[in-house]
Amino acid sequence: MLDEYGLAIAMVVALLIGIFSGYPVAFLLGGLGILFAFIGDIPLPFLGTVASRIFGGVIENWLLIAIPLFVFMGLMLERSGVAKNLLLTLQRLFGNVRGGLAVSVALLGVVMAASTGIIGASVVMLGLLALPVMLKQGYKPEMAYGVVAASGTLGILIPPSIMLVLMGSIMQISVGDLFKAALIPGLMLGGLYTLYLLIAAWLKPEWAPLAKEGNAPETAEPQIPLAVALLRDLLGPVVLIVAVLGSIMAGIATPTEAAAIGAAGAMLLALFLRQLNVQALRDVCRSTSKTSAMILFVVVGATCFSVVFKRLGGADMIEELITGTGLGPYGLLLLLMGLIFLLGFFLEWIEISFVILPLLLPVVGDLDFGGILQGEAVMVWFAILVAINLQTSFLTPPFGYALFYLKGITQGGVSIGTIYKSIIPFVLLQLAGLVLCILFPSIVLWLPGMTE
Repeated sequence: MLDEYGLAIAMVVALLIGIFSGYPVAFLLGGLGILFAFIGDIPLPFLGTVASRIFGGVIENWLLIAIPLFVFMGLMLERSGVAKNLLLTLQRLFGNVRGGLAVSVALLGVVMAASTGIIGASVVMLGLLALPVMLKQGYKPEMAYGVVAASGTLGILIPPSIMLVLMGSIMQISVGDLFKAALIPGLMLGGLYTLYLLIAAWLKPEWAPLAKEGNAPETAEPQIPLAVALLRDLLGPVVLIVAVLGSIMAGIATPTEAAAIGAAGAMLLALFLRQLNVQALRDVCRSTSKTSAMILFVVVGATCFSVVFKRLGGADMIEELITGTGLGPYGLLLLLMGLIFLLGFFLEWIEISFVILPLLLPVVGDLDFGGILQGEAVMVWFAILVAINLQTSFLTPPFGYALFYLKGITQGGVSIGTIYKSIIPFVLLQLAGLVLCILFPSIVLWLPGMTE
């Protein structure tokens, strides 16, 4: 195999070395693709094929227009102050429950995940809003940092998720079906987080003390009845979520059109809350451009890398290695999930999605699971399993981005070791959610089947 697939193996090794060196991934992927095309003596006209794939398959993909629109929606919501108001109201709602503040953060993470889908913005926003309050109230740092990091990463799974948009493009399956399929697993993870927080606070009260005089968090406008405040602060995000997800699930709008609805709705909400001005609009547009450009550059580089890698026999090598194990369908599925989980320690989700996922699709397409897992349902199920799995990549060291975001906003106030310890229970909960979705595929496929 070393003789037959030597260049493909060397390409993977070079990629890992480049990633550990800190070189920008987008340029690393594209550069290695071109370099190994020459090393492998691939005919020059083949690079024209790579260019055609980039401009014809990526740049002209109308589905990808949804990405900057969803990014804009999330960043505009962050600027509008919706999250701050909702957190303060949830604090009032769960103020007398042990661990209630952590539960409020988890619930806010679910609501903002369904409204934004931007991991960096969600983690930083939750961290800035909730961490000082939780630590002041006496929460154990391992619980406080863990719930902020895990809740902030729910946006990569709960629709509207940028990752699901890209997966739909890669796997050639309906983004609307992926959004429907991801909704219940995403809410299930939020429920698992909440259950864990309540049980942990009950078993170890010192981890999550009740608010006492002197360390109680500030509340917004306590004179307003709680029900009224909750309705006021939830109304905007819920209307926006229904407008975006409801229009997709009802078949009224495509994901791109729904993303435009979400972007316009986020601006209207910011205007209603008197947070929309020229400076805010300029900042959001600039951040949207940077994020969208980063994603597009990685997509272009990954396309070049994967096309050359396949030409050098990399796809055949992967297929031989996997199918040569002699495992049955579920055994192979567990092997693939384990592989993706391990890759998540070192690669970003976008690299795994565009480089690794296309190599695994032929293998998955040939597996026979029986029952309700027939045809496109297998691919939808597999995509959601991968999405749940990739959520752990934001929390696992050494390259878990949620960990870096938290470390950045604490400005040295906590050790990276404490942050690493804080995410262990939540990674285990994510893996438990993954196992449940494998054992009970209807968790994923029930909602798409109901709305057909």
